[in-house]
Amino acid sequence: MGDPKGFLKIKKKPAGNRPIYERTDDYSEVEQVLNSEDRQLQASRCMECGIPFCHWGCPVDNLIPEWNDLLYRGDWKGASERLHYTNNFPEFTGRICPAPCEHSCVLNIDGDAVTIRENEVAIVEKAFAEGYIKPNPPKVRTGKKVAVIGSGPAGLAAADQLNRAGHTVMLFEKDRKAGGLLRYGIPDFKLNKHTIDRRLKILMAEGIEVKTETEIGRDISVKVLLDQFDALCLAIGAMHPRDLDIAGRELDGIHFAMDYLTQQNKVNDGAYVSYDNRITAENRHVLVIGGGDTGSDCVGTAIRQGAKSVTQIEILPKPPEERSRNNPWPYFANTLKTSTSHEEGCKRRWSLTTLKFLGVQQRVTHAEVQEVSWESINGSHKMELVPGSTKKIEADLILLAMGFVHPVYEGLLTELDISLNGRKNIDVDHSMATSVEKVFAAGDAASGASLVVTAIASGRRVAKKIDEFLMNKPF
Repeated sequence: MGDPKGFLKIKKKPAGNRPIYERTDDYSEVEQVLNSEDRQLQASRCMECGIPFCHWGCPVDNLIPEWNDLLYRGDWKGASERLHYTNNFPEFTGRICPAPCEHSCVLNIDGDAVTIRENEVAIVEKAFAEGYIKPNPPKVRTGKKVAVIGSGPAGLAAADQLNRAGHTVMLFEKDRKAGGLLRYGIPDFKLNKHTIDRRLKILMAEGIEVKTETEIGRDISVKVLLDQFDALCLAIGAMHPRDLDIAGRELDGIHFAMDYLTQQNKVNDGAYVSYDNRITAENRHVLVIGGGDTGSDCVGTAIRQGAKSVTQIEILPKPPEERSRNNPWPYFANTLKTSTSHEEGCKRRWSLTTLKFLGVQQRVTHAEVQEVSWESINGSHKMELVPGSTKKIEADLILLAMGFVHPVYEGLLTELDISLNGRKNIDVDHSMATSVEKVFAAGDAASGASLVVTAIASGRRVAKKIDEFLMNKPF
């Protein structure tokens, strides 16, 4: 390391965020940037710890100490090359990853981890600005053709790796633009969509063909693809949302979170949505059911739309402020997470289950909730209703952000008659192959809903397995 004592001399200095009064009036990215000198000093805090637990905690196996050292020395180009060695899209993960690497950082024993995520995005942004990232098409083509269905992080990573291996890749996306969850599920204030377009231009210049507004199983039969391509990669995500089968669910004003977020992202991109179909929080009391990142994204979007109030509830108990004894370092810390959206104005409540929705003239007006208690018995958790704790929460817009249960079956998967695993995701073997010959699967469709960085890692793995299959290499 350039300065093995940097962590003793340099204090942690996060980039910080734009002021709340300013950022809630637009959808521009919230996070600010440090100047290059300060960023290099932050990289110097990466200590020579012997065992890089940060690397262990990273799903894409980022060589974090190595590119932090290169950054500290001012070798931005070298840092970018080392970063891209394991991660196809650090500009995405550097913005939206929850940074399990920082949770595993040795300095995080004292809660003062290296700013790994911020260092990552600074490296890749400098690389784009300085022109280090340029199209680099493969010099030799194998003659093999692969169809990648789904252009989210797993599909993009798989397509990129397969193209680098010399295969001809066609990427199919059902929406108007490629990017999948990155484009339509994540708000602009976390990930500006120019970032996606910039990378797509590189991928297409390298030879990947992108075919949008094409839904496999509806616009094109999957049997046609099986005839035309040597292998198929399913990277369709796990987009079937978890629902609430309770009284009043049919009332107007209750929507799935992803429908809400997708619509606002499309509006930001210039799409027209009629008044009758517009889902807006303007002048409404908003209730977000679900305490995860998707729920947080709904909170920030509702605030920008001009909500009267925003409440977010979660059925699980409030996480502790600090690590509990059964959640030690270097594992991911299951502690209370306060996002930038929460900071902008949101009432948060925990240990509440929703009993029913109430309304007037077919429009929702309230949610009836009840407190629950949790007990751990032999490693499993048991929930009990707390008697006499029923309450009503005023809400004329309710957003269901309780996660996703499995991929959408209708169309593609139904036509393939593909096998599913016990969790109702696509069943894959050790080579990431499905029950259908020459069809592979990656990302959330195979693993269940997870992180963007995990999806990228899965896309890279499936590309390796497909390459081995096409070139008759042993798995």
